[in-house]
Amino acid sequence: MAGWEGIDEFVAVAKASSFVGGARLLGKSNTHMSRAIALLEARLQSQLLYRTTRSVALTDSGRVFFEQCERLIRERNEAIAVISEQGEPQGELKIASTTMLGEHFVAPLAQRYACEHPKLNVIVELANRQFDLVGEGFDLAVRAGHLPDSRLIATRIAFRRLYTCATPSYFAGNPIPRTVDELEGHACVVGTGYTWQFSENGKERLFRPKGRWRCNSGYAVLSATLADMGICQLPDFYVQSHLNRGTLVPILDDYAPPDEPVWVIYPQQRHLLPKVRGFVNLLKNQLQANLDKGSPLF
Repeated sequence: MAGWEGIDEFVAVAKASSFVGGARLLGKSNTHMSRAIALLEARLQSQLLYRTTRSVALTDSGRVFFEQCERLIRERNEAIAVISEQGEPQGELKIASTTMLGEHFVAPLAQRYACEHPKLNVIVELANRQFDLVGEGFDLAVRAGHLPDSRLIATRIAFRRLYTCATPSYFAGNPIPRTVDELEGHACVVGTGYTWQFSENGKERLFRPKGRWRCNSGYAVLSATLADMGICQLPDFYVQSHLNRGTLVPILDDYAPPDEPVWVIYPQQRHLLPKVRGFVNLLKNQLQANLDKGSPLF
């Protein structure tokens, strides 16, 4: 295909920042790489690379062209994969997730998936922000709660539950609250949210906690709670193992908010790829069971 001539070579050299590295990526000779890119530049009537004896760098035109070509190559390979892979996951799988959920639950499953499929390269990116899956080239993401992006396909794979709890030692010196109003006057350990969620008579009830400790790390909130600093409200994957062992005591079960769904989401054009379909199935089958056990590190 004349329209593709030189594009794979250009992207490989740009990624490797050298003709030698690019040639190694494609299994071609240095001479082939140099000639293919020179012909591509002639066809475009634009210089794409600055060349030195030691390395190459993208020109301004090359940088714009590289971003478009990288996307085109990925989509071309994915289109071919849908037809030719015959169900075997391969290529590159790029996954996004929030930090805590990703570190303790998504990344271990992704590691297991990579070990089971040696032709697959897996990239996991964790951050507490809203990822642009399409713009940033992700195959899928794991998110909890509201999903505003209609460009994406969403599949519910699990749920998470909020628990309000404290240590037995804290309640040894303080009365156990029986209603949301009775939280007033208690020491509260506060995380990222300024309000706690409850359900009362079928309606949402919010409570604004007060206390001497606030941190945007769920682990730090858990640690302070275990140090008898007060009552916390955290998702189950932080506290479940402690609830199971009795080192934390749940309260206000009758006022617990509805379970929050956990979703796997992916761009529409990628949901048929074997690499995506296989990992989604693994998440469906395993994530909830792992969430129910709680993080082994806590």
